[in-house]
Amino acid sequence: MMSQAEPVPGKLAGAVSAPVPLAYGATRPVAGIVVLVLSAWALSGLDASGKWVMGAGVSLLMLCWVRYVVHLLLVLSLVLPVRGLGVLRTVRPRAQLLRGSLMLMSTFSFFTTLHYLPQAEATAINFLAPLIVLSLAPWVLKEPARISRWIAAGVGFLGVLIIIRPDGGLHQLGTLFGLLTACLFAAQSLVTRRVAVDDPFTTLVWSGGVGGVVLTLALPFILPDALPFLATLGPWHWLILISTGFWGALGHLLQIQAYRYAPASLLAPFIYLQIISAAALGWLIWGQFPDALTWVGIAIVCASGISMGAREWFTRQRK
Repeated sequence: MMSQAEPVPGKLAGAVSAPVPLAYGATRPVAGIVVLVLSAWALSGLDASGKWVMGAGVSLLMLCWVRYVVHLLLVLSLVLPVRGLGVLRTVRPRAQLLRGSLMLMSTFSFFTTLHYLPQAEATAINFLAPLIVLSLAPWVLKEPARISRWIAAGVGFLGVLIIIRPDGGLHQLGTLFGLLTACLFAAQSLVTRRVAVDDPFTTLVWSGGVGGVVLTLALPFILPDALPFLATLGPWHWLILISTGFWGALGHLLQIQAYRYAPASLLAPFIYLQIISAAALGWLIWGQFPDALTWVGIAIVCASGISMGAREWFTRQRK
C-alpha cells in the first residue's frame, strides 16, 4: 500500500541495520534518495501482491490479517534484538492507537480501491493526501496560512479530476474509495505529527500491532468463511499472500533508513516517483497502462506536490 512516511524526530533514533547510529537528516542525499526509491518499489510490490491475491479470490479481511501479522512479526524479529523491549513504549499511546486505527482503515480502503482500479490510477489519486495535509495545516497544525499551499492543493485536485473524469473508464466505486483513502492518509499524516516524539521504530511496531491485534481478535469471525477457499490455494498463491507483509515491512524500514540519510524536506518530491513503480507493475502484471489524458492528470498531481515540496524546502533553508 502506498504509505505515508514514518515520523522522523529531530533527535537520534538508531536503525536496525546500522551498528553506528546516524542522526536523522544526515547529509547523504544520494543514499537517501536511492533508499526512498527502493521503498517505493517495495510498497508498490505490496499493492500489486494484494491486488493479485484479491483477484484470485482471497477475501479483503484475510488479506489484511496476513499483511499485518507478517509485517508485525518481521519488524519485531528485526527490532527487538537490537532495541530491546523499550522500543514498545510510547509517549503518546492514545495517538499511536488512533494512528494505527487510521492506518488499518486506509489499508481496507486502498485494497478496495485496487480491487476496482488499475494500480497506477489508484496510486495517483492517493498523492492528493499530502496536498490535503498542507491545505489543512493552518487549522489543524497551527502553521502559518500560505496561499501557495492552497493553490497547490487546488491544482492537485484538478489533476485528480482529470484522472477520474467520467469518460476515463474508471469504476465509480473504486474512485470513491480512492478519494476516501486519500482523506484517510491525510488524517494519518496529521496524527503522525503527534507521535513524532516517539522513536520511529516504536511507531513502526505500533502501526503493525494495532492492525494485527484487531484483525486477530476478529479472526474467529473471518476464518469460517475463508478456510474452505484457503484450502484450495497453491504454494504460489500462499507465497504472494505472505509476501504482502514482507513488502509492507520492507517498505517502511527502507523509509526510515532514507530519512536517516537525508532530511524529509529534501526527499519529499521523490515520493512521487512511486507512480513509476506502480505503473510499471500494473503494466507488467495486468497489462494496464494509463492513457495519455490520465498521464496529464498524473503529471499535474505530481507537479503540484513536487513544486510545493520544493517551495517548503527553500522556505526552511532561508530561515
